[in-house]
Amino acid sequence: MEIFHRILHTAIEGGASDVHIKIGHAVIFRINRQLIAIECPFPNAEWMNKIVSTIVPPHALKRLETEREVDFSYYEPGVGRFRTNLFQQKGEFCLAMRYVKTKVPSFTELGLLPVLKKIAEAPRGIVLLAGSTGCGKSTTLAAMIEHVNATFKKHIVTLEDPIEFVFEDNQSVVEQREVGLDTLSFEHGLKHILRQDPDIIMVGEMRDSISFTAAMSAADTGHLVLSTLHTTTASQSITRILDFFKADEREQIRRQLAGTLQAVVCQRMVTTLNGSLTPALEIMVNTPTVRKLIEENRLDKLALAIEMGTDDGMQNFNQALFQLVKDRKVSEKEALAKASNPQALEMNFKGIFLDEGRRILGN
Repeated sequence: MEIFHRILHTAIEGGASDVHIKIGHAVIFRINRQLIAIECPFPNAEWMNKIVSTIVPPHALKRLETEREVDFSYYEPGVGRFRTNLFQQKGEFCLAMRYVKTKVPSFTELGLLPVLKKIAEAPRGIVLLAGSTGCGKSTTLAAMIEHVNATFKKHIVTLEDPIEFVFEDNQSVVEQREVGLDTLSFEHGLKHILRQDPDIIMVGEMRDSISFTAAMSAADTGHLVLSTLHTTTASQSITRILDFFKADEREQIRRQLAGTLQAVVCQRMVTTLNGSLTPALEIMVNTPTVRKLIEENRLDKLALAIEMGTDDGMQNFNQALFQLVKDRKVSEKEALAKASNPQALEMNFKGIFLDEGRRILGN
């Protein structure tokens, strides 16, 4: 365990976000999104089995035996907390560990827009943080929760798999429940959560129709529900949600969603001029225009509504990236690489802006 402790300690000292450990291979750190092999003895099967038997919590052992992979949260004394995935390849264990910062970063530290504070302060509805794996959704969600915790007297209950950031009660009362440890499943936890008198419910990830139906029920009864979703744009999130349901259920779900949705924030990480990372945010707020488009199943027009909704705090990725370049935080090359529509963004850099959205939305 001494070598394992030194590996994790070195990772955090070196600014690594992830640690990868595989039998018979060099230990790998991910630093600034680059994979770097470190100098240390190659793990062997005996050493790895000892690590596994030590760090896997009792509630996860049964799942590991039946499913051959498991997620859990691991705390290393003197180092910190890691979101851990233990899995097998070629019949041997592998570890993928992501360092979880104990201090929730502030909006300023993360480079988040003030409109996200307003979204987090909504009295009810569903707020979704969307994006690909590793884009910082959980960190942004944690910052929003911490903003409420520091500002308002609310009862916040979370369902996570596993717990990532640990919140300390401030103005609010926060209870964090880990799937497998504190509740059997997301489904089971959501079934009972309304009996726990929450004002705000945070669900680590929307995974299926059951979890989303429960979220809409909670929003319908006056609760604010925050969660994450794996989609690449804010407008596509509506289609992704509907895909959770059978075809004959989607009409009803779409209309219900139009009434309960508060906002969708989609995030992409971009490299700044000084080599750090900052988020580019696409923001869709459920304005009367957006609500009408969802109700009428004109989902193909949502992207235009986002583009034209800047007065309501909305923006698409091109607009976000253009502003980052204008603020001299990101290079034009990096912005074009992360843009949804590089050709349109390149025209923007040349001072050309096409304003066809209002005409198209009016049709």
